Amino acid sequence: MATAINVNNVSKRQGNVEALKGVNFSVNRGELYGLIGPDGAGKTTMFRLLTTLLVPDEGTVTVDGFDTVKDYEAIRSRVGYMPGRFSLYQDLTVEENLKFFASVFSTTIEENYDLIKDIYAQIEPFKHRRAGKLSGGMKQKLALSCALVHKPSVLLLDEPTTGVDPVSRYEFWQMLHKLKEENITIVVSTPYMDEAKMCDRIALINHGQILKISTPKDIADDFNDALLEVKGENLYKLMLEIRKMRTVKSCYSFGDSLHVTFSETPDTEGFKKELSELGQGGLTITPIEAGIEDSYMKLADE
Repeated sequence: MATAINVNNVSKRQGNVEALKGVNFSVNRGELYGLIGPDGAGKTTMFRLLTTLLVPDEGTVTVDGFDTVKDYEAIRSRVGYMPGRFSLYQDLTVEENLKFFASVFSTTIEENYDLIKDIYAQIEPFKHRRAGKLSGGMKQKLALSCALVHKPSVLLLDEPTTGVDPVSRYEFWQMLHKLKEENITIVVSTPYMDEAKMCDRIALINHGQILKISTPKDIADDFNDALLEVKGENLYKLMLEIRKMRTVKSCYSFGDSLHVTFSETPDTEGFKKELSELGQGGLTITPIEAGIEDSYMKLADE
């Protein structure tokens, strides 16, 4: 299978912070690839290297076979980039923004309209509205249209759904799957583990280092510890109490519950009795299957 992106032993320092440390990964042509990790993990630095906005301190990056340092001009014409922050011109209308970005790449909206029509059609009724007056979901669609207007072979999306409502997030990922059918290589970063499931493969990143690369299913399946979901009346106090227990290996907060693993086979009834004796009320303890976030937390602790 042809490779669209190669990142080879890349390190990058940002001021006093080593943002990336010996990063290696490759993305196949036509793949929907996820870079998954929390804020500060190194995702945005990696995207700036891929888009030739930064130069690596060590290692090499190639996009469509072109080196990001030597061949940056060739790469910029092949890449569509949607940064995490809305970066279009707020005072220009929807249509004016799209025309401007088309002109930057010496093309027109009409020339590549087939590629963007399903996305742009949703905001075209508002084409005379200033970009700064759009809702979060509409801004997202405009930014994606502008990133696609020159028909790139590689689409780079840095946390594109941050701050967007759940419906718009779902619609956005449906759009990405349609674009994948056009054989566009897509690399998307996100802190949302539920979005990781939408990718063909994912790279888990933390503190500038890749923890693991595989399919979302395989990463979740590789979690081999027994896992209990615990709910109670005072979740924070409950977490502190559980972490003191001798047999507990890990305990993390997941929304309105705690996910707990053990250093030995857990005795669920004994565990519940021990918590009840500490005065914890409203307890429910349920064995559950691990998800990607559980695997991420385990790998980050190793």
